[in-house]
Amino acid sequence: MRDIFFKKKMWRRHELKPRYDVVIIGGGAHGLATAYYLAKNHGITNVCVLEKSYIGAGGSGRNTTIIRSNYRTPEGAEFYRDSVKLYEHLAQDLDFNLMFSQHGHLTLAHSDRGMVVSAERAEVNQLLGIDSRVVGRDEVMEICPQIHLDGAFPVYGALYHPPGGVIRHDAVVWGYARGADRGGAEIHQGIEVTGIDVSNGRATGVQTSRGPVAAGTVIACTAGWSTQLAAMAGVKLPIWTTILQACVTEPVKPFLDVIIVSGQLHIYISQTDRGEFLMGSGVEPYPTFSFTSTFGFIEELSKHMLDLFPQLASTRILRQWTGLCDMTPDFSPVMGLTEVDGFVVDCGWGTYGFKATPIVGTTLAELVATGTTPRLIEPFKLERFYTDTLVSEAAAASVTH
Repeated sequence: MRDIFFKKKMWRRHELKPRYDVVIIGGGAHGLATAYYLAKNHGITNVCVLEKSYIGAGGSGRNTTIIRSNYRTPEGAEFYRDSVKLYEHLAQDLDFNLMFSQHGHLTLAHSDRGMVVSAERAEVNQLLGIDSRVVGRDEVMEICPQIHLDGAFPVYGALYHPPGGVIRHDAVVWGYARGADRGGAEIHQGIEVTGIDVSNGRATGVQTSRGPVAAGTVIACTAGWSTQLAAMAGVKLPIWTTILQACVTEPVKPFLDVIIVSGQLHIYISQTDRGEFLMGSGVEPYPTFSFTSTFGFIEELSKHMLDLFPQLASTRILRQWTGLCDMTPDFSPVMGLTEVDGFVVDCGWGTYGFKATPIVGTTLAELVATGTTPRLIEPFKLERFYTDTLVSEAAAASVTH
């Protein structure tokens, strides 16, 4: 009966082998996507993904599912542009329904300066072929007639990004997991990495709760615990960890078919296909690894949400949760090679990581297969913090960090 049960699973169970060509630490969307593209694009199949909990237990299953590419820097906008392009065909690629809906994204401006920043972002986006433009109050009302523009912080206009949308986050995890399994990778849940073996300046494997595993390449794809993992290999990362909180309301009759974001009000809102309002805010200003939600978050978020949508005053909040975020000084990720040969990092994603999943998997797989850093992730290498070539993406945060 046990064997019959597991045959019905979308991915298989395996005994942990003593050696793999590639060991990926972290069973979230990034790690699973990397395993998938290693096989699909490069024929590398002797790969294992190690997850100390269950796949998607971290940020991949705790985010608010928003997909967009309207970033501020050319490096960031181009990177996320290609990620959205991959997302647009990912359901067909994985042969799995991801419930992807591109129904538009409005980043509200509440001041003259906010409109200037919106215009700067729009210009960068348009130069890179990204559909993004500034709209005034009248067009905001046309796109979202339900919004209240004259609250405590009146809306001057917005940055409108039509390709922005939402996707089912757990479906992305499951789809990549099934695809990676079909490509030959092994997915191991409930196995914790307790150390990284380094010999003569090269990573040679990992220590796990099930024993040692040798590896040709070790990739760290974990959010929240990246500093601890990197330290196991003797690599120091300029990252601090905090929490991002979110909540969801009871279902109500659908009326919001666009994503609403306000950096000044520290809020973003979308309505799910079940009628729930999914809402989030900015990261907390203090370092923490606690998963405990706070009342202050709900209080502030509700106040600003009702400023934009007073018709939701009697709507009840069903639940709230938190997720860990790795924050870098320039609000951009850290990807690629480190001073330890064979040890690759994918971290520092802050609140942006889920949006980047397909392009992260594609570029990391290319890096491992060719030994050469792909052009798209060259700006995000670790050494930028030593060469003072930062990629400041703070202005494109959905909410102020």
